[in-house]
Amino acid sequence: MTLQEWLKEGEAQLRHGPHPDKARRDAEFLLLHMAGCERPAMLTKRDEMLPAGEAIAYEALLKRRAAGEPIQYILGKAEFYGLPFHVTPDVLIPRPETEHLVEKVVELLPLFSRPRVIDVGTGSGAIAIALAHEGPSAAITSIDVSRSALELARGNAALNGFADRIRFLQGDLLGPVADERFDIVASNPPYVPEGDRASLAVEVREHEPAVALFAGEDGLDVIRRLVAEAFAGLAPGGWLTMEFGYGQWPAVSELMSEGGFEPIEFVPDLQGIPRVAVGRRP
Repeated sequence: MTLQEWLKEGEAQLRHGPHPDKARRDAEFLLLHMAGCERPAMLTKRDEMLPAGEAIAYEALLKRRAAGEPIQYILGKAEFYGLPFHVTPDVLIPRPETEHLVEKVVELLPLFSRPRVIDVGTGSGAIAIALAHEGPSAAITSIDVSRSALELARGNAALNGFADRIRFLQGDLLGPVADERFDIVASNPPYVPEGDRASLAVEVREHEPAVALFAGEDGLDVIRRLVAEAFAGLAPGGWLTMEFGYGQWPAVSELMSEGGFEPIEFVPDLQGIPRVAVGRRP
């Protein structure tokens, strides 16, 4: 079959998958990946035959997507803050919502001559690398409990030209830097309640790392610890910036207030829902 015919076939197969409304888009992404070309080039080649080996490989990719595997894991790449990232099932897929956290930290960077920033639970390194891109004077540390995640984050730092700008450490929350002080703590911690597991999309529930998603019965187990450790790890006048889940802002506000942060503000997402907490250590 030609490229155009395979595109129609791929779309037809994905119509039976978990996201039929994205069937055309996903089929095209996978075909472009398999053909090794950009969309304009494929349009000029749409009447060319897809070689047998590539056709077999394309069908295999379609099956993976139809089973709910995220397109980013299949392609092995994602974009965040306009920057390219490699992603694997060892890390969460960077999401546009987290860019609100990065934007807030970028607003805070000029408050310090050489800001000391730590990204807690770095995963793919998306937050730290975006901040290295936006804050050339920042000294950035990234921590993750997963060795495989750190290896991927290091690779992404090199991919974006920031290998020498970010220090990577393995450990739980701020444990590896307990004797250091920072100006900004940034984190997208696990915050999904265990009881919400069944309601998550199949891509998230069955493919993204559970350790980076779930945090106890109310989803706040990690945030409780992070608030306390961040307060201890911040220099006076330092800031905690943290993403959290839908409907959690009253509890997060209480935790941060009890933890000594003042003032506290919340950054909404594009739907106006509070999703990022920002608090200052007096």
